[in-house]
This record gives sequence, C-alpha cells and structure tokens, in this order.
Amino acid sequence: MNFPLFIAKRYLFAKKSHNVINIISLISLFGVAIGVSALVIVLSVFNGFDSLIKKMYSTFDAEIKICLVEGKTFSAKLPEIEKLKSLEGVAIFVEVMEENAIFRCGEKQYPGMIKGVSKNYPELTGIDSMMIDGTFDLWKANQPHAILGQGVAYYLNAKISQFDPLTIYVPKRGKITSLSPESSLTTKGIMLAGVFAIEAEFDSKYVILPIEFARSLLDYTDEVTSIELKAQEGFNIESLQEKVKETLGSKYKVLNRFQQNEVLYRTMKSEKLAIGFILSLILVIASFNIIGSLSMLIMDKRNDVETLRSMGADNELIQKIFMAEGMLITMGGTIIGTLLGLVICWAQTTFELIKIQGSGTFIIDSYPIDIQLLDISLVLIIVIAIGYLAARFPVRIITKRILNDTERGNL
Repeated sequence: MNFPLFIAKRYLFAKKSHNVINIISLISLFGVAIGVSALVIVLSVFNGFDSLIKKMYSTFDAEIKICLVEGKTFSAKLPEIEKLKSLEGVAIFVEVMEENAIFRCGEKQYPGMIKGVSKNYPELTGIDSMMIDGTFDLWKANQPHAILGQGVAYYLNAKISQFDPLTIYVPKRGKITSLSPESSLTTKGIMLAGVFAIEAEFDSKYVILPIEFARSLLDYTDEVTSIELKAQEGFNIESLQEKVKETLGSKYKVLNRFQQNEVLYRTMKSEKLAIGFILSLILVIASFNIIGSLSMLIMDKRNDVETLRSMGADNELIQKIFMAEGMLITMGGTIIGTLLGLVICWAQTTFELIKIQGSGTFIIDSYPIDIQLLDISLVLIIVIAIGYLAARFPVRIITKRILNDTERGNL
C-alpha cells in the first residue's frame, strides 16, 4: 500500500473517538458531501426543466423554420422554395401563414394569432398527440375547421360540443379609405374541431387553421410567412440547415429550434451556470473546514513529523502524507455526496416526493429530474480541484514552517 496514503487513513480513521481533530475532519467530509449532493440535485432539476421545455417547444416549433430577412410574406411557388421539397434530408415540408387576429365566440372576444398550416402539419410536430378535446382535423367533409389553444378556448368559453362557430377578424390589406372600423376588417366564420394544450405561451395565443382558409381570410393566393421543415430520421439537423442556407441564399433566415427561441434557451443556460457557480462558492466555503482540520492535524502531529524525519522521511514524503489526508476528506465527501444526490434524484423520479406548488395549472405535478453524466463529471472535477487547493495551502505553509523549526532544533 502507498505509504503516505496508509498513514493518512490512520490519521483520518483513528480509534481515539475523543480526538477533536478527527471529529472536525469527519465534519469537513460531510460538509463536502452535502455541497456535492446539492450540486447534483439542483443541476439535475435544471436539466429536467430544460428537457421538459425543449420537449414542449418541439411539439409546436419545427426543426427548421425559414422566413424572410426583410419583409413578411413570400410566394411558396418561388423556384428556390420548390427546390426544398426534393432537397436531400427534408422529410416534411409545411407552408405556414401567421397573422394577428381578433376571435369571437358567442359574446366573448379575445386577441390572438392565426396559424394557417398545410394538412401534413401534425407530421411535422406531433401536435395531434397534445389534443385535450376533439380531434386535430383541419378539414371535415371538405369544410375547414379550427384548432384552438386551451387558453384561447378558455377565454372565449368555446366548447366543441356546443357547435358554436368561431368568428375571426383580421385587418384588410391595402389602403383603408373608410372611417368605419367594420369596413377595415375582414371577417370569416369557421367551425371548431378541437383544443390542444402544450404550454401557456402557445395555448393562450394560437388558433390553427387550414392554410387555404387563412389565405382566403387575408386575401393572399400562394404566399406564406414561413416554411417549416422536418429532417429525415437520422439526418443531422445542422447539416440540413447548411444545405437549406446554400439553396436559398442570403434573403432568407434559416433557424433551428434553438435560434427560434434563442432568448429562452440562453436564459435557461445562464440560470444553470449561475446556480452552479453559487453552489461552487458554497463548496469553497466548506473547503475552509478542510484547511482548518488539516492545519490542526499538522500541528497535532508535530511529534510524528519529527519521528518520521528521524526514520529517514524527507520533506516531500511528509507533505504527501498530509496532502493524502486532505484528498481523502475531499474524495470521501465527493463519493458520499454524489451517491446521496443520485439516490435522492432516483427517489424523486420514482416516487415524486416533492410536488410543484400550484401544479394544477402546470403540465407536471412534481419537479422533473434529468441526470446527465457530463454534469456529474464536471461536479467531480470542480470538487476535487477545490479540495486539492484547500489541502495544498496548509500542507505547504504549515509543514514547511514545522520542518524548518525541526531542522533548526537539530542544529
């Protein structure tokens, strides 16, 4: 067995239970363990929310969205747009028309946005799996139908079973000469087919329509506000994005899911980094216990140091003994903390121990957990680095002073 490690283990697990230094060392060990477990749990919860939000947005946002750099609408019949349908890697091609509108159902009115889409839109996002009432049928018996977000349906008090039509008001295109508000709006009615529920941002904003109905309402022919694409299974999204950019040129923006919601994803990443930094600072504070316990241990073992030197131990070997003691505290705390954190994460995932307050209005009942090996690895590296630096300080400073005193005494 490694000699410095053997001596360090004897110091850490000494049988003298009344030894205050050993008690302080164990307190330091469990302080590190608590800090590590907190890091593992909090980062796993953040990862859980991150995965949950990405899953929600993937139900509504396309893998790739194409829109103009300048301007609002463009023709879906343009040669460069037509090329996308046969482009390698493109599995689903959907035409989209979005516009602000006012909705009315019975006596209720509500502002929102229409989203006209092609018939194959459910294949792009899987939104048909998020229906809570009715079905995702944009056409029934050759008649257009609307799909409402849960929030829109709530504010309009719209129910599929009542067969009340939805009236949509949109501004007329072009110059308006009349002073009458009614003459400046285009109005059409449409029956309801279903209600979807994804996330409040979408549910309280969107009404999905057949794109043919949306174009008729807005007085367009073949225009779109965007094109949404889904990649073939196994095809790299970034590669497809670059192919689309090369095909379309600089007039168009080609956005992946991250770029479509860049502010949200950057905010989430920043929050995760901030929490990780704060918990790391707590671990730094906990490492002061290691400095204190090692300092006391070195002072307490002054006689042992003199004995080891008389037996031929050099300064480097003596420092290695106390460094090993500090790393034992750090590694022990790291292992215990990691295992404790993983067990708590497993219990939360399995038994949903901690509920989200007001979960009746949220899409999940308890805090989500997503354990990522990369985060666990980073936690281990950070903690070991902190522990090493915390042990290095007292070992280098105090042992050097003791050894110098011992050498002067021998002289």
